[in-house]
Amino acid sequence: MTDTYLNLVNSGFTKKMAKQLGLPRPAPLVRFQAGQPLVRGPVLVLAAASSGTDADAVGKQLLGWGLDVRRHASAGDTFGAVVLVLTAIAHPDELAEPVLATGATLRSLARGARVVTLSRVATADDAPAVAAARHGVDGLLRSLAKELRGGATGNGVQLADGVGVDAPSALGALRFFLSARSAYVDGQLLTVDTTAGTLPEDWDRPLAGRVAVVTGAARGIGAAIAETLARDGATVIAVDVPAAGEALAKVANKIRGTALQLDVTAPDAGDRLLELALRRYGSLDIVVHNAGILRDKLLVNMTPEKWAAVIAVNIAAQLRINEQLLVSGEFTRAPRIVSLASTSGIAGNRGQTNYGASKSGVIGMVRATAPLLTAFGGTANAVAPGFIETDMTAKIPFASREIARRASSLQQGGQPVDVAEAVAFLASPQAGGVVGRVLRVCGQNLVGA
Repeated sequence: MTDTYLNLVNSGFTKKMAKQLGLPRPAPLVRFQAGQPLVRGPVLVLAAASSGTDADAVGKQLLGWGLDVRRHASAGDTFGAVVLVLTAIAHPDELAEPVLATGATLRSLARGARVVTLSRVATADDAPAVAAARHGVDGLLRSLAKELRGGATGNGVQLADGVGVDAPSALGALRFFLSARSAYVDGQLLTVDTTAGTLPEDWDRPLAGRVAVVTGAARGIGAAIAETLARDGATVIAVDVPAAGEALAKVANKIRGTALQLDVTAPDAGDRLLELALRRYGSLDIVVHNAGILRDKLLVNMTPEKWAAVIAVNIAAQLRINEQLLVSGEFTRAPRIVSLASTSGIAGNRGQTNYGASKSGVIGMVRATAPLLTAFGGTANAVAPGFIETDMTAKIPFASREIARRASSLQQGGQPVDVAEAVAFLASPQAGGVVGRVLRVCGQNLVGA
């Protein structure tokens, strides 16, 4: 679906008019394309004085990725990214120098630049000053992200105690946030819980040799996920209901995968998915629970049928499939479960009590499921999309659609591929240390972000 307003305010006479009138001017986002550089321009690494050793390690890794790394800004520099290392801060006073130095570089950022913080998770066991400093990074990062312009984004990697900046998932998350794959992820902090995971031999094909199932894959976000996983090297089984069979076959043929017509609410859906994967490919490594439906009504008008249908597809089916996979003894090769939640399950949405309950349920489910997979080197996580340009959102009344598009720091809707990129990251070997977390793909939606 085309965002006509975005196109108008970025071209010709209407661009000049929008600037004169002070209208919002969302910047076209730079999304991933094969062969493009990881970062467009030098990367400036800044740090609190106490975090200098970690900053050195981060800089060394960035150099290993072929990036132009700077430790100090010079007049005339234009930066593709700023990495702010705050992993050892123990008091809020330590924030001032590195944060203000970061602020001094913001006018020197290239379009589509990245600002990424590296910090630690605050816990109840921390000394009060340590917890204040660590938690302060949360508010700092989210506020900073709202100040960025030109399609630039700000995100953070939070490390649990005992997890170093060189842990596979710390580096994987850093690389994801630096890259164009995270174009519509903004104002988010992703926690790395453990040192689990491995770095891929080929960053362009991190899923090579892996077998993935994607439900709801016939169109929209599901089709984009199937295509993105295949691009990253996975063999994909695309699943959708029989009524979507023709569209499903087109997706499967495009990615040279397998189409399976299956209602995920079937009592034996998980067993059938596993049987096909084992028979045809010898393993099942990744399950993406994308299938979902809407049956919106104000609660006062909600019927038992509408409530039950949404719960059945959006959460009960996922629970049943996961249970069947776990008891099979065959889902054990560093498995990944990635479920689609929603910002409606975080902030709520009028007329969506059933949908909100189901998507919030997904968040609880992955949090409880992830520990069940760690013994096999696996994990479960969720992606929570905001407003995404799909056939479904195209049916929203014009005024409501425009409000939803502009109600984020990036002032535009996301594309299905934006969700797919986040799913692909969480399904990858380098995300093994991210355990039971939710990554929002919402452009830093101003509600519930």
